[in-house]
Amino acid sequence: MKRDGRTLGHETLEEMRVLAVQRMNEGERPADVAASFGLHRSWAFKCRAAAKGRGKGLRALRSTKATGRPRKLGPTQERQVFRWVNGKNPQQYGFDFGLWTRQIVQLLVLERFDIRLSLASVGAMLARLGLTAQKPLQRAYQRDPQAIEHWQRVAYPAIAAQARKESAEVFFWDESGFRADAVHGKTWSQRGHTPVVHRPGQRQSVSAASAVNSKGAFWFQTYQGALTGELFVELLRKLMCRRKKPVHLVIDGLPAHKKALVKHYVVGTQGRLTLHFLPGYAPELNPDELVWSHTKRTGVARRPLRKGEKLEQRVNEQLQAVAEDPELVRSFFGHPSVAYVSDL
Repeated sequence: MKRDGRTLGHETLEEMRVLAVQRMNEGERPADVAASFGLHRSWAFKCRAAAKGRGKGLRALRSTKATGRPRKLGPTQERQVFRWVNGKNPQQYGFDFGLWTRQIVQLLVLERFDIRLSLASVGAMLARLGLTAQKPLQRAYQRDPQAIEHWQRVAYPAIAAQARKESAEVFFWDESGFRADAVHGKTWSQRGHTPVVHRPGQRQSVSAASAVNSKGAFWFQTYQGALTGELFVELLRKLMCRRKKPVHLVIDGLPAHKKALVKHYVVGTQGRLTLHFLPGYAPELNPDELVWSHTKRTGVARRPLRKGEKLEQRVNEQLQAVAEDPELVRSFFGHPSVAYVSDL
């Protein structure tokens, strides 16, 4: 029975070629050897011819990896593409779009190297260079890198040292809003058929303020409407109620946080409460932001309200669950963006 050699693996074919040449060298006829393997007799002649000649022998029968079509870009050119893309912006090269796409890389290669690549080739090259499509982090133009570095290296360590000296606690404060009609994340569905998530038609919303401590302490309070100076003072009173240790509270520069009545209240605490302001436009420095990220990814956005449920009740239940899990609270401080918090 004839056998199709294309159906056999490279290692199997290599072993067959070596055995065939050895048997022919021992005196067997090529036709008989080929027949024993179920292949055409011309195969045996080709094996013997390949092994003949000085410096060849059985090494010529070994399997070699097919080289395929050579790449249009050499290693040096590919490394140049990596330098173009990594940490850079397409607008720096004259494009009017601020995010990298395969099409933009394709145009840039054509413009700089006069080489046309297919989109599939561009994608394969980017993957080979260790570049992947990712959702970028957003940073405000108004950020002051020097102020951020000063906060991480000088300002916050001084706050932590002062708190230790006073046997005080350091909390990070932030506010956020929740909506009943928010849906985060993805779900599975048949291709071409967008899945439907049922949620309440009423646009319920609620705001919440919280304060988080690296030791695992967590305080929260929900409220309605926008934050004002008066409401902020009321929330601070609730935070400080029955608290035995002084508190150093780190907050952002929201206008309501800097009202005159807020300063008046802080002075009236006679050192029990001290406010410290984060650098502007740097929310990632606040570990309390990670609390909101966690609650919004795992709460109402993932399990919409049922008929008759109230958003404020659900948010309160979820935040209470966070408060009862000190290990979860401490885990927020393990994020690289808040690694500067040294009083763990």
